[in-house]
Amino acid sequence: MSTTFPRLLASHATQRPSASAMREKEYGIWQSIDWSAMLQMVTHLSCGLHQAGLQRGEHIVIIGANRPRLYATMLAAQSLGAIPIPLYQDAVAAECIFPMSNAEVRFCVVEDQEQVDKMLEVRDQWPQLSHIFYDDPRGLRKYMEPGLSSMEDLLASGEAFARQNPDFYHQQVEQGQAEDVAAMFFTSGTTGNPKGVVHTHLSLIDRAQAGAKFDHLTPNEDVLAYLPPAWIGQNIFSYAQWLVCGYVVNCPESASTVMIDLNEIGPTYYFAPPRVFEGLLTSVMIRMEDAGSLKRGLFHYFMDIARKYGPAKMDGQSVGLLPSLLLALGNLLIYGPLRNTLGFSRVRVAYTAGEAIGPDLFRFYRSIGINLKQLYGSTETAVFVCLQPDNQARADTVGVPCEGVEIKMAENGEILVKSSGLLKEYYKNPAATAEVLTADGWYHTSDAGFIDAQGHLKIIDRVKDVGRIKGGANDGAMFAPKYVENKLKFFPHIKEVVAYGDQRDKVCVMINIDFEAVGNWAERRNLPYAGYTDLAQKPEVYGLIKDCVEKVNADLAQDTLLAGSQVNRFLVLHKELDADDGELTRTNKVRRGFIAEKYEPLIHALYTGLYEQFIETQVKFEDGRTGSVSATLKISDATTFTPVGKVA
Repeated sequence: MSTTFPRLLASHATQRPSASAMREKEYGIWQSIDWSAMLQMVTHLSCGLHQAGLQRGEHIVIIGANRPRLYATMLAAQSLGAIPIPLYQDAVAAECIFPMSNAEVRFCVVEDQEQVDKMLEVRDQWPQLSHIFYDDPRGLRKYMEPGLSSMEDLLASGEAFARQNPDFYHQQVEQGQAEDVAAMFFTSGTTGNPKGVVHTHLSLIDRAQAGAKFDHLTPNEDVLAYLPPAWIGQNIFSYAQWLVCGYVVNCPESASTVMIDLNEIGPTYYFAPPRVFEGLLTSVMIRMEDAGSLKRGLFHYFMDIARKYGPAKMDGQSVGLLPSLLLALGNLLIYGPLRNTLGFSRVRVAYTAGEAIGPDLFRFYRSIGINLKQLYGSTETAVFVCLQPDNQARADTVGVPCEGVEIKMAENGEILVKSSGLLKEYYKNPAATAEVLTADGWYHTSDAGFIDAQGHLKIIDRVKDVGRIKGGANDGAMFAPKYVENKLKFFPHIKEVVAYGDQRDKVCVMINIDFEAVGNWAERRNLPYAGYTDLAQKPEVYGLIKDCVEKVNADLAQDTLLAGSQVNRFLVLHKELDADDGELTRTNKVRRGFIAEKYEPLIHALYTGLYEQFIETQVKFEDGRTGSVSATLKISDATTFTPVGKVA
């Protein structure tokens, strides 16, 4: 049935008023908010925003971590027919100016002093920003800026208005239609300015319902909301599906307590990009390397059993009596305690998306009894395009089209999608809209891929990034940079990779090591180092990374299509790539073109046969100061292998 988010809220508040809607951890104690209290909060906020002058069809920016009152603000804005725009809380002021001026924003609701300071800085360049409301008052007592006030004042104003106008909120909600714009999400802007992706209540609710039906979600699920609400993935899981299903969304106390909160809540439905799963596994392996020999031996013995039989058992296949007994014993001694340590003891469905996940990483989680699956989607498709059925989870695919989705391939291999979850448009950008939406309703994903014999979608790379090697032994061979980067990132010692090779005679890569994993590896070998830059240039570390690169090359040699993408040369960067330095987007996607310009001397050295190159790089520190990091970087050759079927 066509509906809106405020109507879904009213339905839960009517049918199950005392059931928990959200929990927030404050001062170490979980506080619960039921559906009735949530509706009352939304009513008062919407009345307060109306009193402040927020109009139907107007945009309002929301910035902060996952907080109940910020989620309530989104609902309050939608109740009035206004359009919330969540922005990344770690974005600097300069990154907020374009979205706010583009959407002509007058109102914003933020979490705390840090965000208030940012908005005051934005207002210097976008003076139309007239109203700034904050949730957390700490540090703001002496701020006397015009238009700045607390959410407490906003709620008090709204409560007084609601008492005098008891039918106002209901009348506003009834004016809303499913086809109305519900929210706008800005893309990461890997090339040029970000684009405002416009979604309706219908598009977001339709996809939330499709995902809920696919995985049989119920009001009994527990979700931990810890990723940025500005990312549509988190927004779908902790907002759209929350209101569709009526389950409980739990908000951590802070970013530093997420692992503790994860253990305490024990979510049943979990979502994270691969880097989170990589980080969890890295921490486990570091702890096991420091454990006693007996415990370490038991762990490795039963993990070998799990890798051999666990995935098949997760897929519902028979593994035989002895393996079943060994898995049961392993579950008692190793897998169960490990799931509990990770906070996954109650997980029924876990999803990863955004990037490819390594086969070994994927197999690890499924082998210890965690139903980890992949999905495929984007901001423009309201996330849910393909999902993996419980018994068909594979590392090399992203699942089958879910309900209401059609997929076809263009002549150039691009994936085209049609569904009710597609964006309405790019805001104020008809040219960009026309580029991605055809007249007959097909969306150009810009991803290259194909449907395999089992009906699963496989992703190769971004269409624009798929290139060709020019010259040399692999002249004309396909080059898929993201595919190469992801294969290297599957190793726990490698955090980030940038690959180059299109229209060049060979493939070269620049690598970021994982400082924690490589640091632990170095300490166990009594290898001293003084920080990231020093560790990254150690000959022993280059040997470790070279081994990873050559394993990937050996694997690529088995693939006739991508054998020419083997890495010939590499270097380890002297600093971690950072969104604050413009090298990554806020969703941690590599800005390959920007990096090519910034590190041009390094790329020149890679392709001209040099074995070392000095580089000095400007960096931005957390407190806003700028500085520089310099080093002479080593450059290493890597062994490549003859493709299978080709005579050496």
